[in-house]
Amino acid sequence: MKKKIDFIAELTYLTKEQGGRNSPVVSGYRPQVKFGFEKRQTSGHQNFIGTEKVYPGETALAEITVISPEFFENRLEIGMEFDFREGHIVVGKGIVKEIINKTPKKKKTST
Repeated sequence: MKKKIDFIAELTYLTKEQGGRNSPVVSGYRPQVKFGFEKRQTSGHQNFIGTEKVYPGETALAEITVISPEFFENRLEIGMEFDFREGHIVVGKGIVKEIINKTPKKKKTST
């Protein structure tokens, strides 16, 4: 059974010189996702859109499915930035482009 997609993001992989990976990743890669508003991080499954492999230094669009979307309940917005990591090492940066799952989508406040 395929898990529900939480959001679509533009991902930029850091090069080895920038402290990132020294090898490419394939669609299905599952680093941890870390937003600045939350101390915790959770696994974020990346399915690339339009490619199967991404090399360090490249940027790609991906569908992201997180293990624990409740960590982000009512907190995500389009344009929000995040890190993706292998343990404590930041291997790339992401920007939320579209929110699919409404659980983590930030609710608009009425004025």
